[in-house]
Amino acid sequence: MEFDLQRLRPEPEHTTDFEAAAALIARTQRPSGEIPWCDGQKTDPWDHVEAAMGLAIGGYLPQARKAYEWLAATQLKDGSWYSAYLQGLPQDRTRDANMSAYVAVGVYHYFLITCDRSFLSDMWATVSAAIDFAVSLQAPQGEIHWAISPAGNVDRMALLTGSSSIYMSIRCALAAAEALGRRRPDWHTALQRLGHAIRSKPHLFNMTKSRFSMDWFYPVLAGAVTGADAQRRIERGWKKFVVEGLGVRCVSDQSWIAVAETSELALALVGMGNPEQARIVLSWIGDRRFEDGSYWAGFTFPAMTVWPDDRIAWTNAGVLIAADAIYSLTPAAGLFSHRFWESFSIL
Repeated sequence: MEFDLQRLRPEPEHTTDFEAAAALIARTQRPSGEIPWCDGQKTDPWDHVEAAMGLAIGGYLPQARKAYEWLAATQLKDGSWYSAYLQGLPQDRTRDANMSAYVAVGVYHYFLITCDRSFLSDMWATVSAAIDFAVSLQAPQGEIHWAISPAGNVDRMALLTGSSSIYMSIRCALAAAEALGRRRPDWHTALQRLGHAIRSKPHLFNMTKSRFSMDWFYPVLAGAVTGADAQRRIERGWKKFVVEGLGVRCVSDQSWIAVAETSELALALVGMGNPEQARIVLSWIGDRRFEDGSYWAGFTFPAMTVWPDDRIAWTNAGVLIAADAIYSLTPAAGLFSHRFWESFSIL
């Protein structure tokens, strides 16, 4: 199945070039299926999945499938992956819970686009082991310890962004289980405990990360915080992180706009039911592109200096995922919508 992105291009005032973003990811992918940040740089499992989702939105379905097959082939016995690879070889042997769990989001995203149940079945063992690894690091109060060190020690710090992303990963794993007629009540219990921790126990998470915009909007993007609480959270952090007309600061006290974070805020906004506001935010980065049409990773202001000047695959994927959610380019457009998940009895 392929999608005609030219036909599905949004209204002319939005200058988003989806074809160029997807093509950049396809050019970056290695023959093995691995998708590094850019040519010659590292690969991490979370951003690899994000890039594979961008490929699927762009109609590069065989390439996206190969990306997931690479994950299945490199998964460790405990269900995790190393945090970084370079040219296919481990570079950082930390085993990160969030990075490992995110395969569930990518696999279910691919299934929504293709309705390929055989693919979902083939990837089930990989997804199941990855979620089991993440859940094994859940603390008694519900938060997720972020990683196991290369020496094999559990780092008991919990990260709000990472735990929120794991919340989304567990939901997608449960949805995949339902599609395959399987039951994992232990995951459901873990999800409920994790959601309660995110919503009600902020002291459990590393507060030094609150400078980062992802800690602000990820609980909303992942669907752990919804409704009026989501609206209040977004309003509370808006002036701290958003530069009107430009985008979202990566870190609140730095004059650097991140294209990925701007796209993800747009994704969170449309997910919580504010599509017009999401369109406006995404439009701010519509022309922040290289001559080949791919997106910058970020830029400083007011100097408007592009930094870094690499063409990052997962940044371009983030734009595609947000654009899909806003403009309904594929059957997976609703994946991050809070309303989408209301229909699941398993949740």
